[in-house]
Amino acid sequence: MSKSKQASPLTGQALVDKVRQLENHSKEDKAKACGYYTETKNGVKRVNMMKFLNALIDAEGIELDSCSPNGKGKGGRSASYRISVQNNYNLLIGAAYTKQMGLEPGTEFEIILGRKHIKLEQIGFADEED
Repeated sequence: MSKSKQASPLTGQALVDKVRQLENHSKEDKAKACGYYTETKNGVKRVNMMKFLNALIDAEGIELDSCSPNGKGKGGRSASYRISVQNNYNLLIGAAYTKQMGLEPGTEFEIILGRKHIKLEQIGFADEED
């Protein structure tokens, strides 16, 4: 049985144009029409939906890795601006907050306790937003 030759998948504007052209088709049909499939020995086409969707995202210029300034970060959690006291009674302020503020390891803070709040004030830094 001879293996059929498959054209390379569409990318960039050609991909976007083809997807728009097939607007009334299923996403699986769009992926196949754009070349995002593999063919088994039995001639069955298996759609590679992740490659198709990633290529479409790239073609549209959508940036999903915005947590990192150079687009090559580890990702991680986004800041929810809520934390809980842990089982060991510690409060952990995650990397999402410290990165957002541009803090470096070793940056020192003064802890100011209020009646129902805790304020962290960076030592040697005048905050102009208060």
